[in-house]
Amino acid sequence: MGDPLGDPLGDPVADTVGTPGKRPGRRVYSGSCCCRWPVAGGLPLLRCDTLSHRLPIPLIPPCLSVSLHVTDSPDAWLPPARLTRLAFDRRSARFGQLDFLLGEIGQRMQERMEVIKLTPRRALDIGCGHGQGLAGLRARFPDAQIAGLDISGAMLQQAGQRDPQRRPGWIGRLLGKRPMFDLVQGALATLPFGAASFDLLWSNLALHWHPEPHRVFPEWHRVTSDEGLVMFSLFGPDTLKELRAAFADVDLDAHTLRFVDMHDIGDMLVHSGWSTPVMDMETLTVTYESAETLLREVQTFGGFRRPGPAGLRGRRWHRAVLAALDRQRNADGVIPLTFEIVYGHAWKLAPRGRQATDDQGRAVVPIDSIGRAKPRP
Repeated sequence: MGDPLGDPLGDPVADTVGTPGKRPGRRVYSGSCCCRWPVAGGLPLLRCDTLSHRLPIPLIPPCLSVSLHVTDSPDAWLPPARLTRLAFDRRSARFGQLDFLLGEIGQRMQERMEVIKLTPRRALDIGCGHGQGLAGLRARFPDAQIAGLDISGAMLQQAGQRDPQRRPGWIGRLLGKRPMFDLVQGALATLPFGAASFDLLWSNLALHWHPEPHRVFPEWHRVTSDEGLVMFSLFGPDTLKELRAAFADVDLDAHTLRFVDMHDIGDMLVHSGWSTPVMDMETLTVTYESAETLLREVQTFGGFRRPGPAGLRGRRWHRAVLAALDRQRNADGVIPLTFEIVYGHAWKLAPRGRQATDDQGRAVVPIDSIGRAKPRP
């Protein structure tokens, strides 16, 4: 199957989303669920509902790569920042194959912004990739300063091509135009920005690549201004479940990454200081005509763990995987692949006076602080 940090098998195969008037390829189906984390007495409570001027950015010197503690990681395979950077540098040239998924989820995130009243002066797209989200943020907030951050320099180079005001050489210097958005290389949990730098943090399908998301949210909280918002999406645990079942028919090894449950993500937000986080999820089913194409695209976005010894997985093993996937074809003759998409947003509220608590952490309100109700007129 090849190393997920290396080149994919064979040449990319052009596929289109299965919509009327286009060639048959992928088809997308969806369903949804919603959860909220209101905070009462300092403790998070879970409730399930239906779906509900440019300013300078203060920079600090880029941080060094931090060591990752495998014991704390939801998936022990996910590599440290240096290897993640190298992996996405290699994948960048082929990452355009996934524009259909990133664009679809980005549009659904934009629809969620419709009900949120926010006019940011500075916005940051974390894990901006090829810059689809940057263009969407620029269109939605034309007066805001927009910045994009990615761990991969190759990804940022592609993102820069979406900016018509980034002209190479003397033409750009002659025009003297400021780029439509700033591009910065950095890791998710060590952002190279000062405190309270942004009013909006935006991240589309990037958070799941960090092995310790509980270390990411405090850093995001640090760079967000008071009354600022974080909005993000990531893969949930049901992602790639058909592929895991196919591998289980071949051997007992774990071949795909694991992804964190949305309830755990909500808890991480609360523990990191974010206020009233709202989490919801939906499942998208993408169908493939070719098992080879399915494996290539999963490899392109980095969904595989590091493979075992090469001698244990030759052509015979690969053919067995393809056969297991072929056995999952539905009545339409295509192979379904599930993506659980988790959406979340939360606010950073201004600090207030510390709430008094008892020895069990329960909120305490002194009697003399309770005012008498005002008489009705």
